[in-house]
Amino acid sequence: MTKKEVDLLKYEKKLYKQGINLIAGVDEVGRGPLVGDVVAACVILPKNYKLEGLTDSKKLSEKKRDLYYDIIMRDAISIGIGKISPKVIDEVNIYEASRLAMIKAINNLDIKPEHILIDAMKLDMEYESTSIIHGDALSLSIAAASVIAKVTRDRDMYALDKKYPEYGFSKHKGYPTKLHLQNIEKYGVLKNYRFTYKPVHDLIEKGGVIRNEDFEEQTV
Repeated sequence: MTKKEVDLLKYEKKLYKQGINLIAGVDEVGRGPLVGDVVAACVILPKNYKLEGLTDSKKLSEKKRDLYYDIIMRDAISIGIGKISPKVIDEVNIYEASRLAMIKAINNLDIKPEHILIDAMKLDMEYESTSIIHGDALSLSIAAASVIAKVTRDRDMYALDKKYPEYGFSKHKGYPTKLHLQNIEKYGVLKNYRFTYKPVHDLIEKGGVIRNEDFEEQTV
């Protein structure tokens, strides 16, 4: 390992030395988009698991993410997914919704973890946990969770794109790009947009159209 390389099992190894082996990494994606769920994943990897090249999902190409997604889904001891809908995001704010998504992902594990490594946030739960700033680039368990969450949410956007191709969801994944904002103004706001987000709120305030159609919520 060179000086520039990061030991992605650094935090896991500290816990292994304490006799803790069932370590879960948790991360969320989707705070910034104007539409769709915020999605969290929780992953328990086998002890001393290695996957060359795995890191923060934002640093990986879509092709790489899809490859790692399949490998992690195959190799992980347990995986939990949590989704929080735009309606709840509007009710409680995106920070709180992200916490709820993480808690839901942890609760959806089919094996109880002994310790949880969390990307940045602190969660009020029964489990012992460690919050790590930029954890998705420093812990293999959190990196694995970031990939599962990202691919899960992107696939939801691809499904939405098939239903409403005019919005371009497959291109912008719901983020407020110039193309996306133009398309909302042109075609209207679907009910499952995040109405409290400024670009959506401002458009509605200016008399923008709210379409009756809902895309199907996929709560997990």
